[in-house]
Amino acid sequence: MISLFARAFLVLNVAIFAVAALPTISVKGAKFFAGGKQFFVQGVAYQGSPSDPLVDSTQCNADAALMKTLGTNSIRVYHVNPYVDHSACMKIFDDAGIYIWLDLDTFNTTIVQTAPAWSEEQFIAFTMVMDAFQSFDNLGGFWIGNEVISSASGSPAAPYVKAAVADMKAYLAKKNYRDIPIGYSAADIAELRPNLQNYLACGTDYSQSIDFFGLNSYEWCGDATYQTSGYNNLQAMSEGYSIPIFFSETGCNVGGARTFADQAAIFGSNMIDTWSGSIIYEWVQETNDYGLVTYPNGALVGIPTKIQPDFDNLAGQWASLAPSGVAETAYQPSFSAPACPAPTAGGWLVDGNVALPTLGVEIVAAAAASVKPTSYVLVAPSTLSSAVSSAAPNTATEASGSKTTGTLESTATKGVGSSTSSSSGSSTSGSASATSSASAAADALNSLSRGSAFAGLIFILGVMIL
Repeated sequence: MISLFARAFLVLNVAIFAVAALPTISVKGAKFFAGGKQFFVQGVAYQGSPSDPLVDSTQCNADAALMKTLGTNSIRVYHVNPYVDHSACMKIFDDAGIYIWLDLDTFNTTIVQTAPAWSEEQFIAFTMVMDAFQSFDNLGGFWIGNEVISSASGSPAAPYVKAAVADMKAYLAKKNYRDIPIGYSAADIAELRPNLQNYLACGTDYSQSIDFFGLNSYEWCGDATYQTSGYNNLQAMSEGYSIPIFFSETGCNVGGARTFADQAAIFGSNMIDTWSGSIIYEWVQETNDYGLVTYPNGALVGIPTKIQPDFDNLAGQWASLAPSGVAETAYQPSFSAPACPAPTAGGWLVDGNVALPTLGVEIVAAAAASVKPTSYVLVAPSTLSSAVSSAAPNTATEASGSKTTGTLESTATKGVGSSTSSSSGSSTSGSASATSSASAAADALNSLSRGSAFAGLIFILGVMIL
């Protein structure tokens, strides 16, 4: 029997070495809050590994340490493998004060504007990612899609994006997960402003609307100003927006050192009351020259080395900008949801009052009730039903996608990391009235996960012995 002194010593050691987790991020009105204080995103896009950058704890540790010196409090991750354990990397970033903003889709499950669909196969794959990450307090939020729509003619895909939001919110609630924000990251397309951001947030049924909106904007280039960059127009279109909005990618590169002068506008008096921060594209250097660090010999792993003066330029901007915002208790939201935009000939083509192509409560309930393998259970993707094969590791890389500046296509481009509807993998076949393949998937997942009970018993016995 353990002595009273030994018990006290054990408790003391646990207290000494335990590190308090970051407070979870929540949405109230048009702002983010964490621990009662307004939260502003100061992030970098982080996707060195095409399939999953949150697996290698040695790499995460090296990157997180340098990110702290940059002033980063967030990273955006585009693709992960839900079958593996992410706890080590998530703990490393939590200890560094860094939140993760994670895409739910994969190369094979993204909604594609040319053949829009929201199927059971896609839904099951999304739930696998949600299941694997929902327990981490430093998960800032999920992205339901990234640059799915790139033109007004592609706007008929928007209801499928919103249907995915509705079904994933229903799944989250059915599983009794915490209220994790779910948002969308949009390409900065002039002909879609502000209809897309308004459509995704419109209506009185918040269970069908996004919780935050991200904009991938590369308008502020070189010696631009608040006026010449078009940021003044972005601000005008977003004033009174009822949910948080921030730059989910930014950091135009037209050659030479980047000064990141736009950060002073985003975190300054011009935009701070409306916008909730920015994510700089990107952490590791690739062929597009958007990186803040390099790894040895041009690899996508290794000890990170600062790219100068870009790294210090960004660090200096963030160090000089310290928005305090408002306390959660003092903030009373005053904006109502935007009106759903009306369709126009040759422009926005979606009637916001039309019912969404959701999968339905029965399918969501069945998925929530099924026992699926967690990130701690070793599961061979080849043994799963084909209905969830799209969630297996995918090492494909993406082609470069051009960015918009003002109303014209910019010469600034970026490469792998950001999944665009025009350059990433093909869509998963199916439609809103999908087949019953998810039922077969649930059966397969149930049978595969039964073996985990024995592992759990061994773990409990081990704890009792110790």
